[in-house]
Amino acid sequence: MNNTSAVLTGALLSAVWLIPAAMAQPAACVTQNMAVPPGANTNDKAAPFFIDTTGLDFSTKPPTRDPKNPNYPRAMELPDGTLPPAGAEGNFIIGPTRAPAPETVAKDGVPKGTTVSFTISSKESVIYNPGLIRDDVAGCGNSSIMSTTTVPGDKSHMIVTTSHPGTWTRTIEVYLPPNYVRGTVAPFIVLGDGGSTAWKDMNLTLDNLIQQKRVPPMISIQIGNGGQDAQGAQRGREYDTVSATYAQFVEREVLPLVEQKTGVKLTKDPEGRATMGLSSSGTAAFTMAWFHPELYHRVLAYSPTMVNQQWPWDPSLRGGAWEYHSAWAGPAGPNLTVKAGVLTPSEAPGTPLIPSAPAKPIRYWFEMGDQDLFYPNPTIPDGMHDWTLSAELMAKVLADKGYHYQFLFARNAKHVDRPTVAQTLPSALEWLWKGYPIP
Repeated sequence: MNNTSAVLTGALLSAVWLIPAAMAQPAACVTQNMAVPPGANTNDKAAPFFIDTTGLDFSTKPPTRDPKNPNYPRAMELPDGTLPPAGAEGNFIIGPTRAPAPETVAKDGVPKGTTVSFTISSKESVIYNPGLIRDDVAGCGNSSIMSTTTVPGDKSHMIVTTSHPGTWTRTIEVYLPPNYVRGTVAPFIVLGDGGSTAWKDMNLTLDNLIQQKRVPPMISIQIGNGGQDAQGAQRGREYDTVSATYAQFVEREVLPLVEQKTGVKLTKDPEGRATMGLSSSGTAAFTMAWFHPELYHRVLAYSPTMVNQQWPWDPSLRGGAWEYHSAWAGPAGPNLTVKAGVLTPSEAPGTPLIPSAPAKPIRYWFEMGDQDLFYPNPTIPDGMHDWTLSAELMAKVLADKGYHYQFLFARNAKHVDRPTVAQTLPSALEWLWKGYPIP
């Protein structure tokens, strides 16, 4: 699937960049939808692009989901303010009250790690050069895709005319644990969306957990994204594409620079390598381990975007990350790919991906809020853009295949809910690294 996806991506990007400038004007500012899009199929479950509204309270935007929804797998509801026991696996519902975990607060006498930062640009990259930029209305993020159109007959295939080549720069921040001896082989965790406010407590939390011997002394590598968001942008291209490309970018271009500029020695043992992200970078974290289980065994994600955000559109994986857990929601038909500019039957593995493949050695912690994203784009009524439902469906297929996972459904929580991160991050990291030796 990697080769066919790369061919298709190149072909579609070339086609988009050849669109005349007069046709590629950004649209007016349109705010996020967070409700059933106009023209959606909410009545006929057997028809294409069905959106199931069972158990959704539309008095809020996004709608509030009932964790006892019959479409969701069963979960254990915990007393408000508590988290699952250390090492527990399966599905859990946590209460609406949020208090920061004590491990996210600085403590006297706890040794502090150090950080080293550097920047890289697309001019130094082979894999992501040139970058991808989308022309939106100034001060109105995602404006050009909020009022775009789709291919006739396919509500999942977004047309983006405002995307073109450009240059990105990003910051890499490397955390070195206290007392680290440079040149010593160490486990590490790669974080997508480096610099996000959601990660403001990450290094401090590692200081405390390492001192308490709840996680191994590890290197933390926060990698900034390539810019903007969603379809037609570099961030979306990196994180929402279901292929090995982003993992290869990290392995071949980022990690060698980390070792060169900081003097660290990163382990080659996949048991000592973890990935982590939020929203689309949470999907990328899982994708890195899925396509390269020989590199990564441990994954942590907040509000992972396991929905149909992949762009350019790939006829061999029409539903993007939705097809990790579920079939494409459109009309039945063969999976196709592009060979020598011609659509031909795809050689990709069967979908949905997780049910169709032998279980991989992936340990996965993830969280989703009861008010997480719900059809934010009003022009895409494709049946594959309910973030909370996507997480519940992931939990089901992971359980069916016997994966080690812990899934938290958080009441009173929105997309990448900052109080929820502060409450759960220490216990999530401890769960993630279970079984790894701590000196």
